[in-house]
Amino acid sequence: MNTNPPFYVGLCMAGAVSAGAYTAGVMDYLIEALDEWEKRRGQPGVPDHRVVIPVMGGASAGGMTSIITASAINNPIVPVKRMDGDLFRQQPQNKFYHSWVDLVADDMVPLMLDTSDIQKGKILSLLNSSFINSIAQRAIQSDPNQWVNRPYIAEQLKVFVTLSSLRGFWFDISFRSRGKNPDLYYINKHNDYACFQLNTPVYKNDGWIPLDFRTGMATDIARDAAMATGAFPVGLQARTLSRDGQQVNDNPWLKVITDINPVPQGAFDTLNVDGGMINNEPFEKVRDVLISITGQTNPYDYHNFNTFTSTVLMIDPFPSLPPEYDPNDHLFSVVGSTLGTLIDQVRIKPETLVDAMDSNLAGQYLIAPSRQVPQIDGSEAHEELGAKAIACGSFSGFGGFFHKEFRIHDYFLGRANCEKFLRDHFTVPADSTNLITAGYTSLSEEEKKQFRSNTDEGRTYPIIPIFAPRTQGKYLPTFSSGTNWPVQNKKFIDNYEGKVRKRVDALIMNLSNYKPLTKFLVKIGAWVVLNRKLARVALDSVKESLTGHQLLK
Repeated sequence: MNTNPPFYVGLCMAGAVSAGAYTAGVMDYLIEALDEWEKRRGQPGVPDHRVVIPVMGGASAGGMTSIITASAINNPIVPVKRMDGDLFRQQPQNKFYHSWVDLVADDMVPLMLDTSDIQKGKILSLLNSSFINSIAQRAIQSDPNQWVNRPYIAEQLKVFVTLSSLRGFWFDISFRSRGKNPDLYYINKHNDYACFQLNTPVYKNDGWIPLDFRTGMATDIARDAAMATGAFPVGLQARTLSRDGQQVNDNPWLKVITDINPVPQGAFDTLNVDGGMINNEPFEKVRDVLISITGQTNPYDYHNFNTFTSTVLMIDPFPSLPPEYDPNDHLFSVVGSTLGTLIDQVRIKPETLVDAMDSNLAGQYLIAPSRQVPQIDGSEAHEELGAKAIACGSFSGFGGFFHKEFRIHDYFLGRANCEKFLRDHFTVPADSTNLITAGYTSLSEEEKKQFRSNTDEGRTYPIIPIFAPRTQGKYLPTFSSGTNWPVQNKKFIDNYEGKVRKRVDALIMNLSNYKPLTKFLVKIGAWVVLNRKLARVALDSVKESLTGHQLLK
């Protein structure tokens, strides 16, 4: 029996908008693989090292999936392996699928264009995001009568989401000036974190809010945090999060400011937009938690295959690619480039860049989309990576809302990519001396062969062993296109023109409180001049993006 301590895996889930369907598929397969290993533990031919997940966190869709996972692991999870028969059949028995693929309707566009959220003189967002409330409330529900113990999940699992707080945390810096007293220079910091810890009945004054899905303790805060981290700026509604001021002041990632200028005691409310706007891949925060558990503060120790006792596993549907410079100096091009520049700049993490650029480090792994994408012009399929490999990657990540087949595709691609990743890439060298390879020492040479992979770097062993044979043949469903790539006809986008025009009209008419006559004249002008033009521009943009992703013919 292996008496070594467990090997710790921290999960980091990046922002993805509707491509959360891909992350959900990855998580579905990951939990299935860990469940199967745990079921076989102690049997002959089964590696006996232990893997424990003590922390998971993320931004935007990744943060939402972290909260969903924290709730889902308490009950049985029936993996969605195939979609035989009715492709659009809902899967309520699986929170990952139900939350990201089923959503609340097969066709989400009519709901997102519905004008019921627009009140007189008050616009919350370009799109109606009321559906998110229903999904979030549904996702945090757990059945205490079907409680499941998963030893590979730390009992006091830490879960966090990133936030972009519009309120921010301010502090001042003293400058010498002409007066006797120094002038104060005020600075506002807007990156925030909502941090939770499971099965901790008493708050430990450490900034981690006790969360218990069995009793419902703080589940409303977790629900609101999930919606807040996913509040895509302008497109979706900004969300208010209320926490106890002391818990905010105690948060270790905020104390550099709150020690100087603590927030008020009692309920502390913040209005938030997408957490990914400032910190879309918070892998450095996952590493912070792992360090606090393992005590491996020296980067050499946790980046070395022989000595590391933990690693960060990042799931990123939109991994960064080399930037494309647009020299166009026209106003709207500059506006777009400026927004991209601001977001890129606030996400920079200089203290971790050097480590992150080294692909040979043991302390970090990345799973991202990869597949052969057929070309709609009939030319040979070629490999795509990242956003172009997933159907939901179109239209800045909103593509999945246009058709359920797009979400279904990405879910099953997530499962397929996760299987290959766990077998061939989430591995350690077979000749290394660490907690993982020690788990294979008791196996015979014949037993080791079913797990061992031969790569360009040499023989490796998987950190999480897979017992099922490699999936042969088609992993993805066959879609209405007759292939495993969900190509749609352009005409289905045109069907939304009436609803787009109705929403545009409602938005324009509520931008200001017009006097009756002026409002009447503006309405005529808006309907005749602006409405049709804006609707057509919006739909043309959607078509262009979907076509660029080989999704329309």
